[in-house]
Amino acid sequence: MGAVSDYLRLMRAGTSLARHDVILPAEYKARLPLPARVAGGVLRLFSGGARGRPGERLARALEKLGPAYIKLGQFLATRPDVFGSEVTSDLSRLKDKLPPFSEKAARAALTEEFGAEEAARLFPVLGPPVAAASLAQVHRMDMPDASQRAVKILRPGIEGQLMRELSAMKRAARTIEGVSVESRRLKPIAFTETIAAAMMRETDLRLEAGGADEMRVLSETSGYFQIPKVDWDRTGRRVLTTDWVDGIPLTHPDALANPAIDRVALANDITRGFLTHAIEHGVFHADMHEGNIIVTPEGKIALVDFGIIGRISLMERRFLAEILWGFLRRDYMRIAEVHFEAGYVPASQSVGDFAQALRSIGEPVHGKPAEDVSMGRVILQLFDYTQTFGMAMRPELVLLQKTMVQVEGVARAIDPGHNIWNASEPVVGAWVRRSFGPEGAARLISTSLRDVTNRLKRLPEVMDRFEASLDAPPPAPPPRERFAPWWGWFGLVTILALVAYAAVLSLA
Repeated sequence: MGAVSDYLRLMRAGTSLARHDVILPAEYKARLPLPARVAGGVLRLFSGGARGRPGERLARALEKLGPAYIKLGQFLATRPDVFGSEVTSDLSRLKDKLPPFSEKAARAALTEEFGAEEAARLFPVLGPPVAAASLAQVHRMDMPDASQRAVKILRPGIEGQLMRELSAMKRAARTIEGVSVESRRLKPIAFTETIAAAMMRETDLRLEAGGADEMRVLSETSGYFQIPKVDWDRTGRRVLTTDWVDGIPLTHPDALANPAIDRVALANDITRGFLTHAIEHGVFHADMHEGNIIVTPEGKIALVDFGIIGRISLMERRFLAEILWGFLRRDYMRIAEVHFEAGYVPASQSVGDFAQALRSIGEPVHGKPAEDVSMGRVILQLFDYTQTFGMAMRPELVLLQKTMVQVEGVARAIDPGHNIWNASEPVVGAWVRRSFGPEGAARLISTSLRDVTNRLKRLPEVMDRFEASLDAPPPAPPPRERFAPWWGWFGLVTILALVAYAAVLSLA
């Protein structure tokens, strides 16, 4: 029954997208090849005369599909340079302007979390919702000491709804990986599992509170961002309370209207703050869309909503810094070597050939104004070369890659002339000089010695396991693939058939 339910949900998603004419929209008909134009014409027979711009139709479709799809729309809305400013502007309504749930339901959630008496004491007056997002909404609460709090409450029943939607997405990933050998290089199953795990963590607001507090401590040192303090007495699994942040979210049209705001400095702070957290500390805010970024009256950046915190190891931070530093210095051979050392490119490939490919990507954009650089073309080139050189998707780097795309999109929305390479140079350069100088070498030796010591401590246990494995019977033959190709094709055809059938019914 699980598979049937998943396919029915995928059918619903495909039907919704088709009815809103966003799969192969009429506006892009002239740019499409003949088979795509014909397919788009057939799909529009079932669209019911969808109205509005493509971005508006896509936003409506994703909003109806649920929180997991809304998260997808939030990601798309950060890339005006790839999808166009009109589409991303229409998608921006998905960030923090969704319909709120009732104050009665909010008060019931507080009672369930803290008990009736304690909820009445801790939350005597709860203001109306000021922002409603895909998973939760925020209320402003006035305190007796004239201070204010932001009270975040999960939507009723959101955990079950999210699990069902993610189950369908995982089913789609298994279908794609089952029918397409080429797709396995991109690891759609591992990618979906990584994103699903991160989204499910968002439904426990105690974890978000811990992430917010950690980021606040780091930001007090770096100085790029302001982070509100957590009110631990008023925080639980489904409720998070923090200090109120005065300011205007970047989603508001007047967020940057103050002429005293230095847009260039603000965009640089976004990029440098993110890189400082990621490279210096290995931890970063992994959902940096405009709805989670507030411009304070002083013209500074405040971050909220820490449901997704990304982490990368010291080794990955070293590789990231070297790759960025290599592009800044146009040292394509070193960038290629780093990719091979990290295992991003199979050892059977040529380092020189990969360096040559990187040069063909990097050189055309160096020295050009940011607004003249087509990031869509750069991304397509990178995807082409991942196929050419057999590069595999790194699931542990998915959040980092996604957030880097978000950060650049937000920074360029603030300052269209923002150049992420120039903005990152002070942070990356300082870290590289420290890490690869005498101080960094000493730290690396210390870390290596500690790792060796820890491995030696585990040596007796490892030897015991090795000896036991010698006495164990030979392993059974491996089971058949989890997702046989014939079942993958059957699932894919089933999805397409159900979508078409549902579309026909909708016209009846």
